[in-house]
Amino acid sequence: MDTNLPPFKIFSGTKSRYMAEEICKDLGVELGNMNIQHFADGEFEVSFEESIRGCEVYLVQSTFPNSDNLMELLLMIDAAKRASAKSTIAVIPYFGWARQDRKDKPRVSIAAKLVSDLLMAAGVDRVITMDLHADQIQGFFNVPVDHLYASSVFIPYIQSLNLENMVIATPDVGGAKRANSYAKYLEVPLVLCHKQRAKANVVATMTVIGDVKDKNVILVDDMVDTAGTITKAADLMMASGARSVRALCSHAIMSDPATELVTNSALTEMIFTNSIPYTKGCKKCTILSVARLFADTIRRVHSNQSISSQYLIK
Repeated sequence: MDTNLPPFKIFSGTKSRYMAEEICKDLGVELGNMNIQHFADGEFEVSFEESIRGCEVYLVQSTFPNSDNLMELLLMIDAAKRASAKSTIAVIPYFGWARQDRKDKPRVSIAAKLVSDLLMAAGVDRVITMDLHADQIQGFFNVPVDHLYASSVFIPYIQSLNLENMVIATPDVGGAKRANSYAKYLEVPLVLCHKQRAKANVVATMTVIGDVKDKNVILVDDMVDTAGTITKAADLMMASGARSVRALCSHAIMSDPATELVTNSALTEMIFTNSIPYTKGCKKCTILSVARLFADTIRRVHSNQSISSQYLIK
């Protein structure tokens, strides 16, 4: 790295410390010392326990439920700005509230835009995140956004399986662009599932568009919440003659009863990244670390190098 560059330090929120520690290990630096003091009424106070004046400060925190994780990140950004950090970069492996990226019915909020406004109001100078639910969320920010892709860890894993007659599938039409990128890179066919929802988190009907008979199917999605869609798609694929069904999902929200549904489904394997800590345990789940991806991005951002070369597919 350029020795004339300002120093950088990495700090972590409470629930993403595991990720920050992995990132620091890859970069060969110590995790910064920060204290979060909780009060009896549920409020908390963030303080940096070492000087960050003139430093590039990287704050690692996913904003998955509950909302305390988002509030922690906002307070960390504000504290860094007030402590005279040269720049404050939010490293958000999982950007929560992203499903609310537009008005899909009257009189609803656009939470993804609100969260981006909050981060900028707090004083963030750059955002590094991964596999946003909707690409256009990058445009909600008036600061640079480095949008990373879990494909850089998923593709090598898929290739290591050496599956014959493989097809890439998407559990809903909304994820067709992402799935098509995988299919083109791997030079395999693409299959779509068309679903209709009865209400949020409840799938009414689903049909398969394409041939899966005697195929090893890889379902691709950005997140799994209750796992209703992904397990229904897997069961439908097997009923349509598929040889096996695996799922790649960047973010393991895995709200109850997701673990039970995955365990009892036709899925051979569910493959996640560790953007969200998953501790409920499921023999079918494989967790791949993206710490090196974020560490390399931090290294490149700090030394003013391009990060696009690390993308396998977009």
